[in-house]
Amino acid sequence: MQLPCIATTDLDLILDHTRDLWTEARGQRIFLTGGTGFFGCWLVESFLHANRALQLDANIAVLTRNPTAFAQKCPHLQADPALTLIPGDVRDFQLPPNLDSAEFRYVIHAATEASAKQAAEEPLAMLQTILHGTERTLQFASTHGTRKFLLTSSGAVYGEQPASITHVPEDYAGAPNPLARGSVYAEGKRAAELLCALYANAELECKIARCFAFVGPHLPLDAHFAIGNFLRDAMRGQPIQINGDGTPMRSYLYAADLAIWLWIMLFRAPSCEAFNVGSEEAISIANLAQTVANSLGSNTPIHIAQHSKPGAPPRQYVPSTRKAERLLGLHPTVPLDEAIRRTATWHGHQLQPSNIK
Repeated sequence: MQLPCIATTDLDLILDHTRDLWTEARGQRIFLTGGTGFFGCWLVESFLHANRALQLDANIAVLTRNPTAFAQKCPHLQADPALTLIPGDVRDFQLPPNLDSAEFRYVIHAATEASAKQAAEEPLAMLQTILHGTERTLQFASTHGTRKFLLTSSGAVYGEQPASITHVPEDYAGAPNPLARGSVYAEGKRAAELLCALYANAELECKIARCFAFVGPHLPLDAHFAIGNFLRDAMRGQPIQINGDGTPMRSYLYAADLAIWLWIMLFRAPSCEAFNVGSEEAISIANLAQTVANSLGSNTPIHIAQHSKPGAPPRQYVPSTRKAERLLGLHPTVPLDEAIRRTATWHGHQLQPSNIK
């Protein structure tokens, strides 16, 4: 299925906040794993937009397991001469002969599938993909002239967020339960961060982005992401289904802001330091469902499957982003209701004129 382009307003927003960064990338090559996922599509399209607008004469090579499917899904990207699709598996990929000796000044490793289904059904495969994929990408970076390496890690590395901490900071020393099968993704990301620390040296800077929750074009509506499911239900005119009790607290950063943060981290973040990526604006799952409905001008009912336990503290997954703001000047620019509307518009939902801002 062919997907629409990301809106020019979003691409221009990213460019406006990263314009000064791109000078050092002029004439350089970038290597990206995970280029066909949610993060990857935003990074590829925003890079190509900056490359054209600023005449950078730069190139991006994107590792993908299925170049044909990517070309069919995003022909407007595939046709750009600055983009090269490289077929392969992140665990053991090889470059084609014409690129094998090329220098890639920047590498972004964003290839891990954060699939709840795979974590439950194939935990060993998920762990092996995270570990072997990260090490293979770091090996590639260390032999191809890479100076700056960015790992998209996860807020899952902190384990369960205590009720006493409303916004978890980077120096929180909690961890997931290593004996729980459900910790496979989080433990894999912890080990991936350690691999970055082991490979980092004076020539190779390794930057760590601990990513939380996001919304925007390219977010799948049929996966395990609550906000995507709520959008799907509201866009279909169906009741919004909440499988739990609606009390867990989450926060959501818009995808254009995500791209801004990741590009700034790649170029400017100090090596071997982790930065949370997300929003500090906490919202309960129940209130999120209502916000989705309100943002789309929908009167669809909201069904909550379970009753909350009296006195039980809500589960939380909300970052502190003070470090990113203090050291890198990062902050969200698109409010949640607007992010929801833009996501729905990209997915083809016709908004009521009174709700369009």
